[in-house]
Amino acid sequence: MSEVRWKAVRPLRHRDYRLLWTGLAVALLGSGLWLVALAWQVIELGGGPVQLSVVTTAYSIGLVVCVLFGGIAADRLPQRTVIVTADVVRGVVLLVVAGLALGGLLEIWHLAAGAVIIGAGEAFLIPAYTALVPRLLPPDELLAANGLEGTLRPLAQQATGPVIGGLVIAAISPGVAILVAGLTYLFSAACVLAMNLRHEPAGPAQPDDDAEAAPSGIRAMGRDLVEGWSYVRRTRWLLASLLFGTVFVLLILGPLEVLLPFAIRDQLGGDAREFGLVMAAFGIGGAVGALLISSRKLPRRYLTVMTLMWGLGSVPFVVLGFAEDLWLMAAGAAIVGATGSAAMVIWGTLLQRRVPDHLRGRIASLDFFVSLLLMPVSMALAGPAGSLFGVTAVFVVAGVGPALVSFLVIWFGRMRSDELANPLDQEDGAENLITADA
Repeated sequence: MSEVRWKAVRPLRHRDYRLLWTGLAVALLGSGLWLVALAWQVIELGGGPVQLSVVTTAYSIGLVVCVLFGGIAADRLPQRTVIVTADVVRGVVLLVVAGLALGGLLEIWHLAAGAVIIGAGEAFLIPAYTALVPRLLPPDELLAANGLEGTLRPLAQQATGPVIGGLVIAAISPGVAILVAGLTYLFSAACVLAMNLRHEPAGPAQPDDDAEAAPSGIRAMGRDLVEGWSYVRRTRWLLASLLFGTVFVLLILGPLEVLLPFAIRDQLGGDAREFGLVMAAFGIGGAVGALLISSRKLPRRYLTVMTLMWGLGSVPFVVLGFAEDLWLMAAGAAIVGATGSAAMVIWGTLLQRRVPDHLRGRIASLDFFVSLLLMPVSMALAGPAGSLFGVTAVFVVAGVGPALVSFLVIWFGRMRSDELANPLDQEDGAENLITADA
């Protein structure tokens, strides 16, 4: 057992990765704190659900509009520079918002404007982070690194950060909570600056050798996006996985975010406390799933295991539609969280080990983009679907639908033959496998 635990935390023995991970941990705490502080700051300004929706939508707009450009930046610019810039911009914006709040000058439109910039900052940060990690660790430790991140994210952003935010707001004010969140981003930037990267190329090597090889401006960005999409289109396992991701988000996210509170109210007679416990079970399950999968060797059938974890792992979602006991609903949520998070750890590892270096940022941003694309659609459809067909029926579809689609994805993506032709459970020669996709 001690060997398993050591494998899970082995990436932290590398100083640069340890600094990057520490900065991420503190920044995720700040993100969780900011989300709670944002809601209460809107309330303190006299706003209601409509005003809060405007601000959160502004954040989503910044994220969606900029995420593809974030991928281009991650592939063409020094990734550490992109991360530091994103953290500093987010930190400064929150310090300005906090100053306005503490000075009694804050208005809703200030929060909306700040949310757009924060969303844009995150859109640039995530692809750069994904592209930078493989430069800091050997290939056989990437699974563990993704497990560490998968364990950290739900614990910091979904649990600890909101708790700290609630305590600070209750004791002082939302403005102070926003101030603390801004400082966490600046701390993250300081950690990344302290890394000892001796040589960081400004962008990928281009195969062409005349002016055509290095176009600039809009033409260059268009060419980069086309190159990234062309790689996805000719790489069947990647295309199949991204298409499955859009279906998964469409079926799962809306019921989880919109209908679960009503299921808890109607089936359990519960309130916000029971809702919080079920969501906590979902987050804790995600952390446990990420830790367990990263403590072992990457499965030999890694594409099949990943897809079935998402697909069959969603079946317990059905329980949320008819359970009348809190423990049963929490258990269903925990299983869905565990399998989904474990699959995400494998997915992140594949992006880092099978995607060529010069495309990794763009592919990560495309992944993020398609994940976000149907998020508002899922949210918009969940409520009407629950009213028309009943909450239970929607949860049944959300649980069974991904399971059925997962088998089609495995067949369409030729995953069983692909994973055997490109084994990743052998350390020798792992770096040479990233060019084998076709």
